[in-house]
Amino acid sequence: MSAEVLAPAMFAAFAVALLLGFPVAFSVAAVAAVFGVLGIAGGHFQPAFLLAGTLRIEGFFHNDNLLAIPLFVFMGLLLERTGLAADMLRALDELLAAVRGGMAYTVVLVGASLSALTGFVSAAVIGLGLIALPAMLRQGYDARLATGVVAASGTLAQILPPSLVLIVLAEQLEVPLMDIFRGAMLPSALLVLMYLLYIFFAARWWPSRVPPLPSRELLRPIGQRGRAALVAAGFPIGLILLVLASVYFGWATPSEGGAVGVTGAFVLGLVRRKLDLARLRQAMMAAGVLCSGLLFLLFGASFFTLVFRGIDGQVWIESMFQHLPAGQLGFLVFINIAIFFIAFFLDFFEIAFIVLPLIAPVALKLGIDMTWLAVLLAVNLQTSFMHPPFGIALYNLRSVTPVAVPTSQIYRGAIPFLLLQLALVALLIAFPSIVLKTPTAPVNIDNVEIPMPPKDDGALERK
Repeated sequence: MSAEVLAPAMFAAFAVALLLGFPVAFSVAAVAAVFGVLGIAGGHFQPAFLLAGTLRIEGFFHNDNLLAIPLFVFMGLLLERTGLAADMLRALDELLAAVRGGMAYTVVLVGASLSALTGFVSAAVIGLGLIALPAMLRQGYDARLATGVVAASGTLAQILPPSLVLIVLAEQLEVPLMDIFRGAMLPSALLVLMYLLYIFFAARWWPSRVPPLPSRELLRPIGQRGRAALVAAGFPIGLILLVLASVYFGWATPSEGGAVGVTGAFVLGLVRRKLDLARLRQAMMAAGVLCSGLLFLLFGASFFTLVFRGIDGQVWIESMFQHLPAGQLGFLVFINIAIFFIAFFLDFFEIAFIVLPLIAPVALKLGIDMTWLAVLLAVNLQTSFMHPPFGIALYNLRSVTPVAVPTSQIYRGAIPFLLLQLALVALLIAFPSIVLKTPTAPVNIDNVEIPMPPKDDGALERK
């Protein structure tokens, strides 16, 4: 069988395996094994070629970015079980109680903090859904606004540093981790601002969706509320900044920064007397299960990519993009639209480990900045958690939402925030400077001329 047939057949076989409902990690490895045998039988590569897969797996355990993932996961799970999010929500809610829609603003701010702490969307959405959603519904918020705010705030874990998503993208696209962290800061802030502006206008255009303001006599003095909010939010935000600063300024590698975060979370839980052996055991078990699943998926995807390249699959991928108009712009628009729809069926890690290695070489040939592409894809994949009816964040929220709230309300509440996320994708394509610093023109040393002083013949004669 020729390489022109094997590559699309391998991709089609993987799609069929997914549609049949087999686990992705084992499906991708099984398809790679079958086509590895076909590649050897067809003379496309030698059996020794597949031994490179063991070297790739060994490399994962020496990769500092990937070693940081278990530590950041464990840090987030420790903080989740110490009740920090609940304390932040209560303190900030009281601080903003005199503002219309104050609790909705609070959920976005707490969601941003919780997202940065946990690093993955499902934990942030479920945590906010258990803590904030019942309180919002009791206060009289419209179910659409309440569920939309909670789901969208939880998905900020997709892009807010030190996000696990950004760590994985840095590894898959071979970009320095701190470059992606820096590039994601402004888009993250823009998205939070867009959420807050939507709540601001929604509270004024549809005042029936937010509860009336409480009597000022029932509120504590602003100074007391401010101090309580500072204490509740200061420690977790300070921990995030400590971790980012340790990596940003080169004081620690990403894995060492994760260790700093775990130590800080552990000490903070002990000081607050909310971390016991039972909670510690739960956090360790949850982190182990999640990281084990990621490793199986990473191993299978690495084997798939190796075999796919062995049968010249990258040539087939490149040939498909040769007919796209508008060069870089056409590629970016097509890729973002394709990944938006692929995310209906695959989650982020599956797309990152399987799809991105196939398109990265094409992006490099087109001269696309990989940091820009990484942040752009992170925002795009964030929409995969929000689009009805397939969004994982919506499924997670449905599992903790009261039965009285119909699923259709959750879907309708998610649509405005989904549109805001898509608007940010368009902004990043149109204005790469949101992610990238203005590049300086490189110096071509081949054309450098060093002027020499004029030759003084008289000086030579005097000597």
